[in-house]
Order: sequence, then structure tokens, then C-alpha cells
Amino acid sequence: MKDRIILAYSGGLDTSVAIGWIADATGAEVVAVAVDVGQGGEDLETVRQRALGCGAVEAYVADARDEFANEYCMPTLKANALYQGHYPLVSAISRPVIVKHLVKAAREFGATTVAHGCTGKGNDQVRFEVGIQTLGPDLKCIAPVRDLALTRDKAIAYAEEKHLPIITTKKNPYSIDQNVWGRAIETGYLEDIWNAPTKDIYDYTQSPEFPPAPDELTITFKQGVPTAIDGVELTPLQIIQELNRRAGAQGVGRIDVVEDRLVGIKSREIYEAPGAMALITAHKHLEDVTIEREHARFKTTVGQRWSELVYDGQWFSPLKRALDVFIDDSQKYVSGEVRMVLHAGTAVVNGRRSDTSLYDFSLATYDTGDTFDQSSAKGFIDIWGMASKVASGRDQRVAGE
Repeated sequence: MKDRIILAYSGGLDTSVAIGWIADATGAEVVAVAVDVGQGGEDLETVRQRALGCGAVEAYVADARDEFANEYCMPTLKANALYQGHYPLVSAISRPVIVKHLVKAAREFGATTVAHGCTGKGNDQVRFEVGIQTLGPDLKCIAPVRDLALTRDKAIAYAEEKHLPIITTKKNPYSIDQNVWGRAIETGYLEDIWNAPTKDIYDYTQSPEFPPAPDELTITFKQGVPTAIDGVELTPLQIIQELNRRAGAQGVGRIDVVEDRLVGIKSREIYEAPGAMALITAHKHLEDVTIEREHARFKTTVGQRWSELVYDGQWFSPLKRALDVFIDDSQKYVSGEVRMVLHAGTAVVNGRRSDTSLYDFSLATYDTGDTFDQSSAKGFIDIWGMASKVASGRDQRVAGE
């Protein structure tokens, strides 16, 4: 029996050509695996049939949309995860769920190797291969573009020579990756970091220059997870989709950033994440009234480290799992409602309420009914500033000698 190789399959030119390219280079049979994480586009059955038409001996399709929303997007939301303060980890969080299904398929179809379509310059090769070797330590990894010299011009020539059932003439100047959490665009015209993005690159968001009327909505959370919009109970997937539609119509969630890739280079990226950015904004405001000050400050540090680990392909690492425990515990009282207005590229919170709030009106008010004992403030300030006062006295004494 021939060896089998599992190929992470998107349905595009490169991975379609990779089926035959891998078979020719290795003599192995190729099983194509497509995973739906809410990327939209073609029907997955169409993608499956194309893989078979391009020479795959088997084609496996997984609908992982709810799994992705529940088990990957929600932890990202709980962490308020923004890599380098900007990027909501659109591609980074989709790779672990794809890896999970690749390894599952390798077991099911008796494969010894998993292949992916990444280049040798990006982060995704690391995310795929670290994840694969963690979940399937016995499995080998290959990347046709990186390891088998599959360039785009060779892919087009190969597809035409073999009469593969895929369009080869249309060339998009950008590299695009998308799922329900957001959309990532890079390369081409954008590689000159002085060039402003052109309007044609956007798909999830409308231009915020001429927005429709302001859209006010209320999001309900239970222990850090959104459960309803405007009182209508929805699944996490449905909530992300609804906010992609409503926040996207207002141009919310456009991000233009030069970020630090794991491989050591800086890369210009454009992201669209209307639902993700609206949810992170609302969630953070609810945390502001339900998490104690020092706990909240430390959680910010944990969230930043969590973001770095996930960006760097360490979803399955011991440290990331340990941080998950802290983050989940921090969400115990993050329940309530947040009201926000979506308009002209912004998502602005203008109301919040919670049965587990730490906000005490009688302590916060400056009007009649104030229960804060202001007479305690003077002694508190004296003690709080004592260390700095003593150090300053020392500094002035030494400077005068």
C-alpha cells in the first residue's frame, strides 16, 4: 500500500496543484482536507469535488464553524487578545482547529505525513507544524511551496498542462486569509508601507466615510461569553456573524498595521474584523465594572502574553493552557449587558449594567447620599506617598553635599 499524505486544502490554485505535485515528488497518495471556519466563498462540496478532480484519492470536508467560534474565538474574546495591541489573531486562532482536523484525518486515513501550503517566510508554517507535531508527534510535515519548489508560475503551468479543474488566469495581487473572526490581506501594493490601502481590498467592511444611520445595540454576556443581541439569544457563531454584518456596514474593525512576525521580519498587514473588534470593545467595558482593579491589571498582562503565544503558534503549549485557566477564572463575574453605538468606523460603549458589578453608586457619587468617608483620604495619602517622600529627601540631601 502506498504512503498517504494529508493536505490542508483550500480549493485555490496552489493547493489544487499541490495534490499532483506532491504525488509526483513523493509517490504517495494525497488526501485533501478542507475545514470550514466561516471563510465563506464556495460551497464545500464544490471544493471537495475539485480536490478529487485534481487527483486526491480521498477528500474530507469538516464543518468546524461552531467549533471554531466556541472553542477558539471565545477564548480569544475572554483574553481581549490583540497582538501588539492591534491584531485580533484572525489567522492565528484558525490554524489550531485546522491542525486538529488534519491530525484526525491522518489517523482516519492512515497517513504518515501532513502537508500545508505555507511559504517559508510566514507565521503559518510554524503554527501548522508545531501544532501537528504536538498533536501527532509521529507525523511528518512537508510544505510544497517551501520544500518542493512549487512557485506560482509553476503552479499555473502545471494546472494547464494537466487540465486541472481550476481557473489559472485570474491573479489576485494580494494574499488573503479569512474566517468568521476576520479577514487578513497582505502583499502586492501593500508591501510599500507608505501606500494607503485601496478601497478594493475590503470585503467585510463598508467605507466609514458615508455611513448609514447610527446603529445602537445591546450585547448580553454570561461569564465572558456573549449570549444575546438586543435580547435575542444566539450562539457565539451567530453573534459574530450578526456583528460582522452590522459593524461591517458601519466600517468598524479596519486595521492597518506593521507587525513583528515570528520569523524575525516586519510585515504590513491589513485586517478587517468588525464582529471581533465590536465584541472585544464591549467585553472590555463589562470587565471594567466586574473585575477588581489589581485582578484586571494583571489580566491585561496575561492577555498580552496569551496573544503572543497564540500568534507564535503555541496554542497547545503548557503555558498557554495554564493562562487559559487564569483567564477562565477571571470571567466568573463578567456577566451583564453592554449597550454600544456602531457608527462611521467606531464602536462606542454608552451603557453597561451587571448584577455582579463592583460599581457602587453611593461610593462614586458626589451628591447627597455619598457614603465615601473623605476624612480617611489624608492618612491614606500620607502612607501611600511615604516611600517616594523618603527617597526624594535622600536624593535632595545627596545632591546638596
